[in-house]
Amino acid sequence: MAFREVSRLVAAALAIVAGGVVVAKADDQTPEKPLGVVELFTSQGCNSCPPADEFFAELATNPNLVALSYHVDYWDYLGWRDTLSRKENTERQYDYMRAFNSRSVYTPQAVINGRAHVNGASRGAVDGALDTMAKAGEGMLVGIRITRSGDGVMIDTGDAAAGSGNANAHVVVVYFDPPKTVAIGKGENDGRNLTYWNAVSDIQTAGMWHGKAQRYELPVSEISKKQGGSAVLLQAVGQDGLPGPILGAAFIQKPE
Repeated sequence: MAFREVSRLVAAALAIVAGGVVVAKADDQTPEKPLGVVELFTSQGCNSCPPADEFFAELATNPNLVALSYHVDYWDYLGWRDTLSRKENTERQYDYMRAFNSRSVYTPQAVINGRAHVNGASRGAVDGALDTMAKAGEGMLVGIRITRSGDGVMIDTGDAAAGSGNANAHVVVVYFDPPKTVAIGKGENDGRNLTYWNAVSDIQTAGMWHGKAQRYELPVSEISKKQGGSAVLLQAVGQDGLPGPILGAAFIQKPE
């Protein structure tokens, strides 16, 4: 099943995946700007996905990237129900399809910075897109700083970059599972033991950003009750409600 389509993304690195980047100290005023965001749409039931999942493990342990994997459910009919899939992940991929004016979705698909999509198994395509966008000023344009204050986790966003034209975005909190190895019992990957990183388990919108530096607060309890890690995406949204460019991103460390 090559590049399938249907009608209609070191210990320090491991710590990032397990619980997010270290929360900044109160006196650290430097917002974080990673190189970019890679969202991989994948499935345990797709036999062209394992190379992408293996490459994604490198992206997920790169401290200069925010890498998230979304397991979709539309290949479940092949005989194996993806244990990490969510219909919301599939819906997000279809939303990207409409935003990109594409005619189909596919796995493995990597969406880069919310701006373009490439074959998620192609190292050259993913690295090339990240590099091209960084040089074109389409990388992370807005800094995000995460701090802890009492029972709250503070998300501080910076101002819009001059001339960027982006004045509105959603502050999106994405929760993901710790690395997980799954024994595939049926379907096209039957008999394989595959390890999945940063599999998204929930997405919540925490607020709106209107181009100016702003602070958002999450209860520590909301972060603590999740088994894996979490990240913040500052993502533009069109008037049609479809996802647009990701302007900023950061991991949130799971509180002790």
